[in-house]
Amino acid sequence: MFFAYLGLMPSPRLPRKRATPRRTCPGYPRSLVICTVLYIVFSLVLTGVVSYTQLNVPAPVAVAIDAMRLFWLSPLIKIAAVVGLISVMIVQLMGQPRIFFSMATDGLLPKAAARVHPKFRTPYVTTIVTGMVVAVAAALLPIGIVGELVSIGTLLAFIIVCAGVLVLRYTHPELPRPFKTPGVPFIPALAY
Repeated sequence: MFFAYLGLMPSPRLPRKRATPRRTCPGYPRSLVICTVLYIVFSLVLTGVVSYTQLNVPAPVAVAIDAMRLFWLSPLIKIAAVVGLISVMIVQLMGQPRIFFSMATDGLLPKAAARVHPKFRTPYVTTIVTGMVVAVAAALLPIGIVGELVSIGTLLAFIIVCAGVLVLRYTHPELPRPFKTPGVPFIPALAY
């Protein structure tokens, strides 16, 4: 589940330095709501087909498809899952260096991390470092631990963002906010 939301996260990160982020990615909050509703409906359908006790496996959708005796669909579902995970990883490998770049331009990381390639105009130092760290982790850690670390990291990032929304809303109310969180303090508090 966290991997799906990870695929959505880099979208609003990329236009951060643009002059009009509200115009460059206006549908992002709506897409989060739509995806959340779709995941809930999909989960309800899965648990309607197969008991939730049988879905604690690496491929729960394939289990449900097999329970409906649609054996020809099972390999297609597995291929789609692999392609979906690959696309999330590619998007993350594009977004993470830009987060480090933004942190470096804000003074939270060394200035070397804010270097931009003269020809391609991309943050090449952070891209190389991120790629190397991910490659080493992928080579040395079992996939189960990597998945758990990604899930823990995603939850931690969401909690930090929600805490930051609360703190900044009250300590710096004058800051410009292209995307204003509704229902503060209740919506950010739901993260806890």
